[in-house]
This record gives sequence, structure tokens and C-alpha cells, in this order.
Amino acid sequence: MSDMKVWMDGALVDVRDAKVSVLDHGLLYGDGVFEGIRIRQGRIFRLDDHLHRLSASCDAIGLVLPGGKERARTACLEAARALDADEAYLRLVVTRGVGPLGIDPTSCEHPSLFCVAGQIVLFDAKKREKGLDLVTSFWRRPPSDVLDPRVKSLNYLNNVLAKREAKLRHADDALLLNAQGRVAESAGANLFIVRRGALQTPPASEGALEGVTRRSILELARAESATLGLRVEEVPLARADVLDADEVFLTGSGAGVARVATLDGVALRDGRDPAAPGKPRVSEQLFSALVELAKTASTPFRHAG
Repeated sequence: MSDMKVWMDGALVDVRDAKVSVLDHGLLYGDGVFEGIRIRQGRIFRLDDHLHRLSASCDAIGLVLPGGKERARTACLEAARALDADEAYLRLVVTRGVGPLGIDPTSCEHPSLFCVAGQIVLFDAKKREKGLDLVTSFWRRPPSDVLDPRVKSLNYLNNVLAKREAKLRHADDALLLNAQGRVAESAGANLFIVRRGALQTPPASEGALEGVTRRSILELARAESATLGLRVEEVPLARADVLDADEVFLTGSGAGVARVATLDGVALRDGRDPAAPGKPRVSEQLFSALVELAKTASTPFRHAG
């Protein structure tokens, strides 16, 4: 953990001194929100978009963002600057703060804001090259009237249990279905498929988080639709659609862009064009475009000079 840097409630602190109270309602009840943010090429990717989503998540659960978006921006910039890495990951967190036992959120007077800067490796290079193994989880994604997926809350138990199930079944990640049996996303990332001349992903109404990387991929694919030769659609998907796809991949701030090789032990098509075997897969083309986008849609954090 020595390679991590932490900004907490107004100042950089040593990671060993970065502590949350046992009475913080974020710990006790999952009462808080967060953002996972990628640093690429020495710049914070789409920082304004992440801060907007963080603020919207706070509003949705009646949580005050301490110091507003500007203080959250400062937390990200200072933590990133302290880490001083070209490629890294930020975890920006707002908790309800310390309060007495009991779920009453109004008993917490002072929300807490902190940002952790460090490295994250969800899937190693060898696994990315081979492709991920997914299993369909027993656990279902709660409907939006139970827990709105647009709120990136600290209550991630649904995702954690799906990921645990995947690991117990010797897979890399889990495919989460909603209560109607349609695809929501994976345990920790959004899901895309290439199928019948279209790039498709489930809409947020199906239980998918409106991921910042997801939106970037949609924007890039629409801008490059003629080159890719694909329509771009946000449509409900069934598990059978995933099995029938020409290519399947996950996207996220932590996951990046990662191709899926199998689902429930069934080998999926690998995305190669038989007519042009040397042509990059759609996922590879979009990842290259994402890396280029990072040069212009990102915020530098190092001081000039």
C-alpha cells in the first residue's frame, strides 16, 4: 500500500493514517457514493463527467457533497499529483459521515470526502489477450425502484456476491441479469456485443450503470460508425444474444476494454473478420480510439514546468 496516495477531508495524509471511523455510516450502512476514475497518459480521463455523476449521485440520496464539485476536483488533482503516475486509478468517495448507531441519515452532521490514488489490475495482460471467462450469475440486478443503478453507491454487495460466485466457479467475472432475465452488465463493468451489423449495449433502464467509459465508447462508435460498418444501439439484450454475438467485450474505468472469450463454458466468436484476418477486432479499434480520446478529453494534473 506504500505506493498509494490519499487525500482526506482537505489534506494529503499517509496511507497508514487514512482512517474512517467505525461509526461512519458509509462503513456501517453503505451510505455514500463513489467514482472510479482512470488516469491515462498523465491526465485524468473525463474528470468533469465523473464529478457531475458524483454530484448527481449525492443529490439522489440527499447527501451533501462537502465543498461541492470544486473540492472534489481538488481532491482528485492533489491525489494524482502526489502519486505522479502516467497510468493509474482514482477512487473518489463521499460518505454520510460519523453518526450514532441506527440508519437515520439525518443523525450524521458532517459528510466525509476522500480520494485514493493507486494502481488497479482487474485482468492481467495474458488474460486480456486470451479473453475473459464469464458465468451467468444466480444473483439478479435489483430493479431501479429498489436501487437505482444510476446512483454509484457504496452498497455494492450485489456486485460483490456476483463476483464471488464467478471466482468460485473459476471464471473472471459474472454476467448479471435483471429481474426479467435480460442482461444488465457484468459484476464490475458494462457489456457490449457486436451482432448482426450492430454494436449493442443494454440501456440504463435494464439495470446498467451509465458508465463514463461506456458513454465514451458509444460516442466513439457513433462517430466511427461508417469506418466500423456498424449501427450503434442501446437495446435490451438476452443471454442468448450474448451467445450469438460475433464479439463480446466489457468496458469500465477499472476494466478498460476487455474481450470476453467464454460464457458458462461456451466458446464465443472471437470477433475476427474471416474475410480480413489481420484486421483489428471492433473492441481493439475502439480501445485505440479511447486512448486517443484521452489526449483531449482529460485533465492534466501535473504543475507546468
